[in-house]
Amino acid sequence: MLVRRSFSVFLYSGLAFMLAGAVLGAQTSAPSSSSSSSSSKPVRKSVSGGGSPLDSGTVSNSVYPNPFFGFTCKIPAAWVLRTEEMNARDDEGAKADGGKTAGDGKAGRVLLAAFSRPPEARAEDVNSSILIAAETVAAYPGLKDAAQYFGPVTEVAKAQGFEVVEEPYEFVIGAKTVVRGDFQKNVGSRVMRQSTLVVLARGYAVSFTFIGGTEDEVEELVGGLSFGAGAKTER
Repeated sequence: MLVRRSFSVFLYSGLAFMLAGAVLGAQTSAPSSSSSSSSSKPVRKSVSGGGSPLDSGTVSNSVYPNPFFGFTCKIPAAWVLRTEEMNARDDEGAKADGGKTAGDGKAGRVLLAAFSRPPEARAEDVNSSILIAAETVAAYPGLKDAAQYFGPVTEVAKAQGFEVVEEPYEFVIGAKTVVRGDFQKNVGSRVMRQSTLVVLARGYAVSFTFIGGTEDEVEELVGGLSFGAGAKTER
């Protein structure tokens, strides 16, 4: 059994649900079964060394490319970006938790945070969003496959009031197989739907989280994710 460290700041494995919580807060004040799935729940610990620097990159013509991990993600027109703000917030969270700053690009990084409207804007509908983050697998001793990463993700999801709709399962995007989990949360008369996809690549757990008000909306956002032919999953 893996020994868990403090979950006080819910860094990268919990970012998907921190994002959902931020979206929810802004609104209410107004990330086939897999045969490799494991029941063990790796838990994050502070990591200060190793790993390649992560570059959040740039968005051009509503497309976010990431050559390091070999994927691209389409962003709906007129969406707003909050990637830098998310990283700045988590850098401060890491400092407060007594660990190294996340901004060193080694432990982890938010690669993309995009919203259909500014998170602080008040409205009645769900603020659709996309969050992509990467965290070194060294932060989770014993992490061997992407399905295990859903242990802490699901724990944080439930703490945020989400329920599991689909347990982690294999999901194919082009020639790439990732692991996906689906969640939802009732928000008054609305339902916030969230799908998180995870892949282990180049020594990192990369999570792709899509939030929307309907299943069709989430599936449309997921459909904007694609992997290049050269992308590899490494254990």
